[in-house]
Amino acid sequence: MAQSWNDVIEWYNAGDYPAALEGLKKFAEQGDSFAQYSLGEMYSQGRGAPQDYAEAARWYQLSADQGNSGAQNNLGYMYDKGQGVPQDYAEAIKWYRLSAEQGSSVAQHNLGHMYSRGQGVPQDYAEAIKWYRLSAEQCDPYGQINLGLSYKNGKGVDKDLMQAHMWFNLAASLSTAEDHPVRKDAERFREEVASGLSRDELNRAQHLARELYESRCQ
Repeated sequence: MAQSWNDVIEWYNAGDYPAALEGLKKFAEQGDSFAQYSLGEMYSQGRGAPQDYAEAARWYQLSADQGNSGAQNNLGYMYDKGQGVPQDYAEAIKWYRLSAEQGSSVAQHNLGHMYSRGQGVPQDYAEAIKWYRLSAEQCDPYGQINLGLSYKNGKGVDKDLMQAHMWFNLAASLSTAEDHPVRKDAERFREEVASGLSRDELNRAQHLARELYESRCQ
């Protein structure tokens, strides 16, 4: 039985997930919101026990109710996708919003995506842009690629290929693994919009991306 968080961390880092899971339960059952969130992660990923989305959702709920931002986003995702709970877009919006308002870039992107799709809320591209931008400015590559697509397609903002190129460039640079799907998409979209830019516009877009990267994302 874990006596401290250090025990849990050591077991987890050593790959002894069953021991880490049991250690987390001790703290989670005492009401520790981070332990509850972490236990949800373990069940969601099938680490230390068979994958169990219903059990993951149960622990995320307990943690989310205490205001844990990560648990709120993950619980929103489970309602969004119907993992371990009935699919409920309105409930997904509720939890995404609570997490997004605490500053989670992932939740901000997810909330923007709900507005873009019109799921759980009326479709509203301008509101989607608001949340994508908050996510993108925190250097979340998913927020950046979706903000870039909005500029590329003129949804919620005026069409602006230079801005689109800038955000695609950032998304590609922040997705460091060469085979990362976001990086591949960002590079492809970047090449598509580059063909519509003059040399001066292309240089300007690259300069803006570099400035934003150096000021926010290093």
